[in-house]
Amino acid sequence: MTAALNISLQDQLDRITQNTRALVQPERLAISEKATEDLFNTGIEDRTLKAGAQAPAFTLEDALTHKPVRSTDLLALGPLVINFFRGRWDPYCVTELEAWRDLHADLRKRGAIFVAISPQTTRQNANTLEQHGLQYPLLADRGATIAEQFGIAHTIPPDLRSYYQSILINIPFNNAGLSYHNATEASWRLPLPAVFVIDQTNTIVFAEAHADFRVRPEPADVLAVLDHR
Repeated sequence: MTAALNISLQDQLDRITQNTRALVQPERLAISEKATEDLFNTGIEDRTLKAGAQAPAFTLEDALTHKPVRSTDLLALGPLVINFFRGRWDPYCVTELEAWRDLHADLRKRGAIFVAISPQTTRQNANTLEQHGLQYPLLADRGATIAEQFGIAHTIPPDLRSYYQSILINIPFNNAGLSYHNATEASWRLPLPAVFVIDQTNTIVFAEAHADFRVRPEPADVLAVLDHR
């Protein structure tokens, strides 16, 4: 077990939650809390692809090379670990991406290929890659279309859109280079935070997704799956 696993990812995320609750007014937090509860109540977690299902194939643009990356080509190299994340504006996502960065060598030792997928533009993904020193590919899923095929895509509701705008988080710009006034519905689409492990028969062998953005799959669980394949 690596040093990066001495403190669980969830422990790190819980600290962010604690700090946020100490700094943000309760009535503002309530907007996000309600949106999270409403999303959970849609039953979206029950509709996500589960272990045993065949994984959707995809071709997405790489942030570094700007070339198309095909899931079939990745699976030819080894089992594929996919991390769906919301965006660089989310401190939970950033913490998660850095946790996977610190474990990238452990994944490679197990023969696994790791990619992170977000609805961000390729430019925003490139900024994320550079700012956080990530060594793995970041792929752009415009409009969360691939996330939809995995059953994890959703559209941000109006109240939460106003909340993000009030705290200067411009999701339409991040996802599509659009202003609030020109935003399309597709530019408000996000994935649930999720991790899928796909074996070389294109079968999902691990799947975990959460409607609560403050909860993320634990990397140690993914490493355990790879150790026992």
